[in-house]
Amino acid sequence: MGATENIFNGKTRGFKRILPFLGPAFIASVAYIDPGNFATNITAGSKYGYMLLWVIAASNLMAVLIQTLSAKLGIATGKNLPEIARQRFPKGISYFLWVQSELVIMATDLAEFIGAALGLYLLFGIPMLPAALITAIVSFAILELQRRGYRSLEIGIAAMVMMVVLAFAFQTFLAKPDALQVLNGMVIPRFDGVESILLATGILGATVMPHAIYLHSSLMQNRIVGKNDREKKLIFKFEFTDIVVAMIIAGAINMAMLIIAAALFYKEGLVVEDLDVAFRELNHLIGPFAAGAFGAGLLIAGLSSSSVGTLSGDVVMQGFIKKRIPLYVRRFVTMIPPLLVIISGVNATYALVISQVILSFGIAFALVPLIMFTSNQTIMGVLVNKRITTIAAWIIAVLVILLNLFLVVELI
Repeated sequence: MGATENIFNGKTRGFKRILPFLGPAFIASVAYIDPGNFATNITAGSKYGYMLLWVIAASNLMAVLIQTLSAKLGIATGKNLPEIARQRFPKGISYFLWVQSELVIMATDLAEFIGAALGLYLLFGIPMLPAALITAIVSFAILELQRRGYRSLEIGIAAMVMMVVLAFAFQTFLAKPDALQVLNGMVIPRFDGVESILLATGILGATVMPHAIYLHSSLMQNRIVGKNDREKKLIFKFEFTDIVVAMIIAGAINMAMLIIAAALFYKEGLVVEDLDVAFRELNHLIGPFAAGAFGAGLLIAGLSSSSVGTLSGDVVMQGFIKKRIPLYVRRFVTMIPPLLVIISGVNATYALVISQVILSFGIAFALVPLIMFTSNQTIMGVLVNKRITTIAAWIIAVLVILLNLFLVVELI
């Protein structure tokens, strides 16, 4: 407690003052680099070159704002988003929100589980079903870190994120992308037909993750508790730094995926929609080390994000309906759908892309209550949204809902 008091009193300065607050956003950021992102970004880059980079950039800016609101809610209230929703909404709405959030988390878990298994298959030639069982065992081991305290989990997850960063930095270096085209793709918004809009919606669904919205508020509610308004504002200030750093890293990884696909596959006239094809083409175009880095990134992203998905499931059940099951039981139950998909022989990359589309439908159900609560002075106190923040958040929510309606119409 003495160390925390020194931080609030200004006796601890520099990086040491921020260090205790770093970590929660890195756990939440894992949701932004899960295997579903690999599928949508590689497909987008191979079909449209650098054109949809601006979608990733915009989605990442949205993610910074959304994760900021989620963290702020936990700091201000000492409760997570599902708990506040249960208190504020009728029981029927709370149950509906719980059911849809569990379905979204199942879609997330499908992407993560299949992605990790596919990573093992690509790297070591292990058939998908045994690879999925190995993935399950390792994901249990990652969850065990939580029993050792939140710091152990945060350090473990952060280390895995940095491995993914190194893997994609290496691939980007070898791919030698065109810097000017990268810049144009980031700053000039444009589409090329309906399919590019559908892919953009998938990128949005893969980047702004509903379960990360629920989870971040939970990670902040009991971590370092502010006793008064001044302390709460200081905690939020430091956590905002954590969010910006984590989201920049996650955004850079997502952009690297698309850039690599554009620099290699699009340039060669290859439309790559399967991750195993991407692995083989990387091996062919820039060598086995790059392909190995791709497979390792996919494996690590799948393993880390699957554990985060399990934690999110625990948060939404406890928050919306005030029930809880052991994490290991939840992990076992959520393994069943991906295993059935793998046994059925469904194309892994197709399953990943569909899971991201499903995810995009869940964003509004997490985002709208979050904006409502963080704009409420009674709930938030001194950390209530500024007017400009609320306006920006509602614009994002409307944009997401409209994109999803468009997606429904196109699918029909």
